Amino acid sequence: MKNLFTLKKYFLKYKTDLIWGVVFILVSNAGTVYLPILLKNAINDLQFNTTQTKMIEYALLIVGTSILAGIFRYLIRQKIIVVSREIEYDLRGDFWSHIQKLPLRYFQNTSTGNIMSHATNDINAVRMFIGPAVMYSIDTVMRLVIVVSIMISLNWQLTLYALLPLPVLSVFVYKIGKLIHEKYIRIQENFSQLTTLAQENFSGIRVIKSYVREANEIKKWNKLSQEYIKKNMKLVRVQAVIMPILYIITGLSIIIVIWIGGIKVIEKEMSIGDISAFVVYLGILIWPMIAFGWVMNIIQQAEASMKRLNKIFSEPYEIDDSEQTIHSIKKIKGEIEFRNVSFKYGENLPAVLKKINLKIPVGTTLAVIGHTGSGKTSLVNLIVRLYDPTEGEVLIDGYNIKNIPLDILRTNVSLVPQESFLFSDTVFGNISYGLREINEKKVKEVSAIANFDKDVESFPDGYQTIVGERGITFSGGQKQRASLARALATEPRILILDDSFSAVDTHTEEEILKNLRNYMKERTSIIISHRISTVKDADLIVVIDNGIIAERGTHDELIALNGIYADLHFKQLLEKELEELS
Repeated sequence: MKNLFTLKKYFLKYKTDLIWGVVFILVSNAGTVYLPILLKNAINDLQFNTTQTKMIEYALLIVGTSILAGIFRYLIRQKIIVVSREIEYDLRGDFWSHIQKLPLRYFQNTSTGNIMSHATNDINAVRMFIGPAVMYSIDTVMRLVIVVSIMISLNWQLTLYALLPLPVLSVFVYKIGKLIHEKYIRIQENFSQLTTLAQENFSGIRVIKSYVREANEIKKWNKLSQEYIKKNMKLVRVQAVIMPILYIITGLSIIIVIWIGGIKVIEKEMSIGDISAFVVYLGILIWPMIAFGWVMNIIQQAEASMKRLNKIFSEPYEIDDSEQTIHSIKKIKGEIEFRNVSFKYGENLPAVLKKINLKIPVGTTLAVIGHTGSGKTSLVNLIVRLYDPTEGEVLIDGYNIKNIPLDILRTNVSLVPQESFLFSDTVFGNISYGLREINEKKVKEVSAIANFDKDVESFPDGYQTIVGERGITFSGGQKQRASLARALATEPRILILDDSFSAVDTHTEEEILKNLRNYMKERTSIIISHRISTVKDADLIVVIDNGIIAERGTHDELIALNGIYADLHFKQLLEKELEELS
């Protein structure tokens, strides 16, 4: 139950409605437990020459009490079940908000399917605890206390005999609850695997079809589904035992009451009305006993799900504003400096960057070049604070970027990755994604700079054309240019292009770079590329090799150095000549 205690803050938020719900439970139960007393009085009066009028009065009282109890039973659901939906909404919102703030590292180590499983099954299981479980728990305890009190007032000895089977019930519920908890955790883990497989299949459908692996994926799906069914069936078998045993226990209580109560009636210690009321009260207790087992089932499932959710909620943001954040910083000019920066992706992993020292003045275009895996992307990821350096510090305008408010930093720095991502929205919606207000003029302006405007004009609905999921309806070059336009729309002080022209032909790339020179005159630009033609006009070029800055200088200076850069340059010239000859 310790994991479910974390829901305390949500219950406190809706405490007024929950208190009213408890009051309605009390009133409804008062009406329910009053019915057997009316029945007892009516049966006892029948033994004496009662009048028809008296019986009609009893009938009307029974009907009226039942209606009243029913109305308040409806109000209970209107309060407690509605609150459970409100808390579910809040919990889902908090989960979503927390997920949005988690570092990139978390998403690289956690499958999308697993996260989706938490957002659907786990939150729903917790909602069942908040609503039905809480409602029936209060209802069960309250009804049990009231009914047992009345039964004791009627005959304490018979009450004691009737409740003898209850300790057996407690042991049974405890044992069965542990079993349900263990099995439900395994089911949820298996469900996460299923959702992960589904998500990967939907995202990678083109690869699956290209390699004719449909049958293999169906086989994998069927295998996981069968495991899911087997685990669910094991849980169902355990759950199937609960109701019959509860009915047996309550049935034993009724047999005891009729047997011992019948003896007491014969011996004139109790009336027939008393025994009738006793049997009805036991009938009223049947549901609480059954509900008790059902509620324990829900609680165990919710405990398992809340444990999984709490594991996510306990994940630290890592990258967020802190006490050291200088909130007076509202603007960024764009000077960047790396001071003795080293970085590695994990404590036990090798360093990706080693003792990097680099200064990029405002308005400078820096080019970064190097072999695959040399650390180029890791370098620029530190500027946007997708990661923080392991050692050293990154400064912007003389401030450590950890001291700059995160929203100010990321509003003023735009990163265009090589793998462009587009939303299932219109072209206009994708390009204007980072804008706080709709600005049609700005969208068209940046589309022209990215050399994307002519493509948009050829689309059936222009800027209102719907982009397929992840930009599936666009070519690689179109996606990259749309992503560039989106980055430019926010008018960043620092623009980072991480090999974002890899799918664009050289002629188009030259036009885009020409447009960018005018647009980025007073802004800082960082261009990562494998093409020398892309970086040769940069103010400063650095060559990253095995995590260190191996060379730095202008294009001419690096050619004269006759090192890594010069080697890449001559190889690419040779490749170009061979292409022209062929």
